[in-house]
Parts: sequence; structure tokens; C-alpha cells
Amino acid sequence: MARLKFGAFLAPHHPIGEHPMLQFRRDLDLVEQLDALGYDEFWCGEHHSSGWEMIASPEMFLAAAGERTKRIKLGTGVVSLPYHHPFNVAQRMVQLDHMTGGRAIFGSGPGALASDAHTLGIDPMTQRDRQDEAIGIIRRLFNGERVTAKSDWFTMNDAALQILPLQEEMPFVVASQISPSGMTLAGKYGIGIISLGSMTTQGLMSLQQQWQFAEDAARKHGTKVNRADWRVLLTFHIAETREQARREAGAGLMRWHNEYNVGTLQRPGLTAFSSPDEAVDKTAFVEGAASTIGTPDDLVKTIKNVMQVSGGVGAIIGFVHDWANPENTRRSWDMVARYVVPEINGYIDGLRKSQKFVIENRAIFERAGQAVMAKIMENEKAAEALKVTGPGRVAIPAVNAPDLQKEAAKR
Repeated sequence: MARLKFGAFLAPHHPIGEHPMLQFRRDLDLVEQLDALGYDEFWCGEHHSSGWEMIASPEMFLAAAGERTKRIKLGTGVVSLPYHHPFNVAQRMVQLDHMTGGRAIFGSGPGALASDAHTLGIDPMTQRDRQDEAIGIIRRLFNGERVTAKSDWFTMNDAALQILPLQEEMPFVVASQISPSGMTLAGKYGIGIISLGSMTTQGLMSLQQQWQFAEDAARKHGTKVNRADWRVLLTFHIAETREQARREAGAGLMRWHNEYNVGTLQRPGLTAFSSPDEAVDKTAFVEGAASTIGTPDDLVKTIKNVMQVSGGVGAIIGFVHDWANPENTRRSWDMVARYVVPEINGYIDGLRKSQKFVIENRAIFERAGQAVMAKIMENEKAAEALKVTGPGRVAIPAVNAPDLQKEAAKR
């Protein structure tokens, strides 16, 4: 079984009130930490309104992150294609790929916030069609074609990239919510997917149907989609105990839900939480909960459930939030890397098997102890030393060591 990749998705969602300069720096610190911990991917988005999401250029942020990191892949999550001329997007992504040493992932979407589209004077009814059109153009540019195209929202005359991506094939990924549009687009072009709707119970339970949309579109257009290129977004906060995780995340979760989801976006059907305990209970401790607030074991259970419900994905991407303070947030990501990732990917299975074998086959190793004792007894001075030799005084691995106290007693 192929190992599951792990990453982080920074929208960002930061409460209003902190100095933006310091917030940008702390976000970059997080990327650096994730790289050191061995995470596979880091994503950040593009937003122009709402107050809580202040990264306007994911390419600029990821270029800075590239200078602080060594191996982690850096994805735009996402570039809202209807907001930009496709040629400019292609050039920026190529530059990012070269500046990061071939670590760029091109993630795109139609644009998530209606307020962004309103600001730019874009009709929301056109956004998905424009994303589709732009992806087709950008793929041609990445392939080295010279493109002439005229649309109702852009014109290109003999356009060709001066520099092609550093990677032989830069990964293309589209964002998907619960509607079939993102998955259908992925199937049409045979590209990757990052499922953002999985942060809700409804989205989590619809994953298998979502994948069917992608496969149906792939068959229609003669392409292929691969589950290894499917990323699923999850929310979690991890601590040593459930009680500790609850204490650390409750107030911040309540604020995020009440001020952002309910107060700012005014999402239909949502009501404000009345207490941090209610926020935790209704987010992480209801049937079919898509979020995990608890221990590494709790998150392992959630991920295994995702794999079962979805039929298999290629990567679990954690949603970056400020439910807990910065120190506890960093420790949560650290614990996921130390305990969840190796458990899911079987990195410690061999160690457990080795320990179990030694425990269950102790009799086999008695001969090693007998061999050591035989050598001791061949030397008169060494044999005499048994009278005063105690445990811990001889540098012999315990599994091979004879019981020196017992032998000394015999003499």
C-alpha cells in the first residue's frame, strides 16, 4: 500500500486584531516547522476580502516560504483563475517553480468568496466556466505552445512562455467543494483534486460520490484520474489528552465559528455556539464528526475512517487555524508528525515486530548467555570476579548477559 502524504492548508483564517506583519511572519515560521517535521505539502490561498483571510498573492507568500524550506512541496490553494489573465498566472507559476527548486504545485479554483468577485466586478455565474477555460490555456502554455486566443474576458496574441516550468510536469490540482464542478473539471483534464468540503460531515460522507463524478468525467473525455492525486482536507487539534485538547481549542474554535462562519460569511443554517464546550462537542464529538479534537489515537481513527468512506485518497491535508494559541498549535502539528504519520504509514511496524520477536523467543537467546558464561569461566580471574560482580556493572547487552548474581551465588 502506497504511503499517505500529509500536508497543511493555510487559507488563512486568522482572527482580526493582530499586526498583519507579525501574522505573516508566524505563518512563514509554521511552514519552516512543517518542513523540518517532514510534512509533504503546504498550501495557501488567495483572498481579497472578509478580514480573516489576508493573503492576496499565494505565489508571493510561497516564494518567501521557499527560501526558508528545503523539501516541502508548495501549492497555491488556490489561485482564483477568473480574477487573472491566464498568461500572467502561467508566468507567475513558472517563476515560483524555479524559485523553489521545482517544488511548486499549481492549485486553482473559481474563487471562493462572493465578496471578492463583487470587488472585481465579476459575475459569479461566469466563474467556473472561466476557470475551465483558463486551465486549458495554461496547460498549453506549460507545454511550450504559442497561443493565440480571444475570450470575453482576455486576449492573447502569439503568447508563449519565455521560461517553462522547472519540473517536467508541474502538478495541476483543482479545488472541490460538495458540488460536482471541481471533480468534473479534474476528470476532464486528468489532474489532481483537493477536497475542501470534507471539513463538514456532509462533505465527508459524500467523498465516494465525489470521486464518481471525477471518474465519470474522465471516461467522457478520455483521461484518467488517480486517487494518489486526491487530497482531502481535515480539521484537527491534537494534545496529550482529550481534556487538554478541549481546553486548548475550545475558545478559539468558538470564536472562529461565531465571528467568521456565522458573523462574517453568514453561512445558511449555522447558529452561534454559546460556550467553548458546546463548540467542541458539536464540532468533534457528534456522530459522523469531520473534525478531531483529542489525542493522536483519535486522529488516527478519523483518518482510517476517511480512507474507508472515500475508498482511498493520496494525502491528508490539515486545515491551519487559530483555535489554540501559537505554542499549542505548533505542538499539535508536532504531535501529528511524531505519532499520527508513522502510525498511519506503518513506519514503526517493524520496530514493534522486532520487540515482539525478542520477547516471544527469549529461550533462543539463552545460549548467547551460556556462551558468555563459558568464556568467563575459562579465565580464573574472571571467574573469581563473579563473587563481586552485580547487575549493571558489566557492559553486556541485557539480552546476551548471563545472570551474574545467580552465578556468583552458586560459587
